[in-house]
This record gives sequence, C-alpha cells and structure tokens, in this order.
Amino acid sequence: MPKIKIAQNPTFTAEVKIPRVGAEPVSVPFTFRYLDRNALAKLYDGWNQAAEASAEKARDESLTLEQFTAAQVQHQAEQIKAVTVGWGFDDKFTDEAILDLVATCVGAPQAVLSAYQEAYNPARLGN
Repeated sequence: MPKIKIAQNPTFTAEVKIPRVGAEPVSVPFTFRYLDRNALAKLYDGWNQAAEASAEKARDESLTLEQFTAAQVQHQAEQIKAVTVGWGFDDKFTDEAILDLVATCVGAPQAVLSAYQEAYNPARLGN
C-alpha cells in the first residue's frame, strides 16, 4: 500500500494565461506558495481590508487617477508576491520584475490570482 501524507507540498505549479496587448495570451508556469485554509482566509481578509482602506483614502484625499493607479499597481504586486515564489518568464523573479509585470500588463494580476484560486477549487479533483 502506498504511503500518503496528509500534509500538502509547500509549493505547487500552475499555468497562468498572461494576457498580451494585441496578441494571444501566453501560458506561463508559476510556482505558488501553498497556504492552509486559515492562512488563506487571513491573507484574503488582509487584502479586503487594504482594498477598503485604499478606496477610503482615494475618496478622502481626492487622489488623481495617476496616484490611484500607482497605489493599485503596488497593491497588486504585493498580492502576487504573497502567493508566488517563481515563474517561467525569461526575466528573473524579483520584486522589480513583479512590479514591471503588473505595470505593463493590466490583466496579469487577475490572471495570476485567478489561477491561484482555481488550484484550490475542489472541482479539480477529477472523476
């Protein structure tokens, strides 16, 4: 009988379809960090609180579109850093490269986070 561990692997890989302007999406492997249910809930709670605070700040301080976008780019880069540990781009996986990805490809953050969430979907268990 094979031995099976309950513990999950600390990382897993999934393909992410990164949208490209004027071209077809490119499939890029990402290595994601595994989080248990409690850690995942804590992470999502933090993201929700950050989004609410950002919206409040934008209202209170009358941020320009440029200022609001810069804050969003930073927030989305932090989200990607929280769940990834590597990728299949030719560019080295660094904080600067993550910022470049988010700043140059408006659909990339949603694609990465959707692929991460999809990996946790129980429907992927098979037949």
